[in-house]
Amino acid sequence: MYYLCKKSKPSIPHSLFHQNTNPMLITTTYQVDGQPIRQYLGVISAESIIGANFIKDILANLTDFFGGRSNTYEKVLREGKETVLRELEKQASMMGANAIVGVDIDYNTVGANGSMLMVVATGTAVVL
Repeated sequence: MYYLCKKSKPSIPHSLFHQNTNPMLITTTYQVDGQPIRQYLGVISAESIIGANFIKDILANLTDFFGGRSNTYEKVLREGKETVLRELEKQASMMGANAIVGVDIDYNTVGANGSMLMVVATGTAVVL
């Protein structure tokens, strides 16, 4: 389970909550236990392309050489994920949704020699 706010832990599994006045439920599941989906508003998607820079590559190469986790690239992955989830939330909110179900996040490298990271998220905007 993963939560992106300081609110009390909800009873809904596999959910992401963003902090705002009307929290948007974001879940990887296709249904929400105890809350029937009243209306399907449509499929939404968000993309983010993040360029890696020379310094990040050097630090990552050192980590590869000496072993261990690359905090630099892990941070880039987290930033990409948070960016696409915020964009999904914005789109769903504009459609009148209060939840996004079936969220899938994919990561790919693009550009010359895989120099950029592309993060794509898709889901279905719904009203619970």
